Amino acid sequence: MQKISIEALARQQLKAAAGAAASARAGDTVFGGHDKVLRQTVVGLLHGAQIAERENHDEATIYVLQGRVRLRAGEVSWEARAGDLLIVPDARHSLEAVEDSAVLITIAKLS
Repeated sequence: MQKISIEALARQQLKAAAGAAASARAGDTVFGGHDKVLRQTVVGLLHGAQIAERENHDEATIYVLQGRVRLRAGEVSWEARAGDLLIVPDARHSLEAVEDSAVLITIAKLS
């Protein structure tokens, strides 16, 4: 059994994002990986930082740990703050930090 403090990881990733001048984001996979069905990653994003538009072929959610983010899919967008869970649509999408934020991204690979 293993215990992980997601809040501590969120703080670490925000600090790492501050040191990543170009991207203003940092992430750490806390469970799973490319060889597993389930993957959970804590990502720190500074205000204005983005995870570029990408396809979603899997099931995915974004839980906002702190801050505020905007998920976009085409012309539609959803804004979420700490404590909110976004269900990622089965479409091209991107994520932007409206303010310094940390999120837990969960992906279950279908293929």
